[in-house]
Amino acid sequence: MVWQESDELLVVGSGTSQAMPPRLTAVGALHDKIVFGRRVRTLTQHLISLVPPNSKILDVGCGDGTIDSLIEGWAPGTTIEGIDVLVRANAKIPVQHFDGLHIPYPDKSFDAVMFLDVLHHTDDPLPLLREAARVGKNIIIKDHYRDGFLAGPTLRFMDWVGNAHHGVLLPYNYLTKAEWANAFRTAGMKPVELRESLGLYPAPASWIFERGLHFLGRFEPIQG
Repeated sequence: MVWQESDELLVVGSGTSQAMPPRLTAVGALHDKIVFGRRVRTLTQHLISLVPPNSKILDVGCGDGTIDSLIEGWAPGTTIEGIDVLVRANAKIPVQHFDGLHIPYPDKSFDAVMFLDVLHHTDDPLPLLREAARVGKNIIIKDHYRDGFLAGPTLRFMDWVGNAHHGVLLPYNYLTKAEWANAFRTAGMKPVELRESLGLYPAPASWIFERGLHFLGRFEPIQG
């Protein structure tokens, strides 16, 4: 699996580091100003209602841990640590480096394992899904469906605007609803609660960028 991130505007993993062009930086700054704050607040509220109280949570691909720190602040008793292929110096939670494939913890170490818009940045989400089912008692996943009119181009545009200025590798590996369902079964997990209307964007942007393209779910490992 290929999964690379960058800190600030540096591309890491290609053997060289390069700054993002000014055009990307400007687009990213506009996105962060208009969209990022609302998305973070709304997603945090959803997550708090999904995770069990007083949970010990692992965030896989946590980045700087902004959402994690909000969850801890709004849900006393919940503790979160992260793992990432690139540990950021400004991370707001404890973060451990990992290889992008193997979660470095024993079985059932966490009440919940989270993937927040991470799995579509992998070549194949199945290895990490299997690892999450091993390590976590619950699995929380926020990602996208590649279903509907112009879903692929729309998701690629959203990903580019939100991530290209950070130097994040963009494989654009979006799955259809049917492909996700098959991946969850293969990984040995079942859905407990699935939300497909999240309210991440204000109108009229929501008419283009929501419309069934997002999902957030809580899953449990299948015992047996």
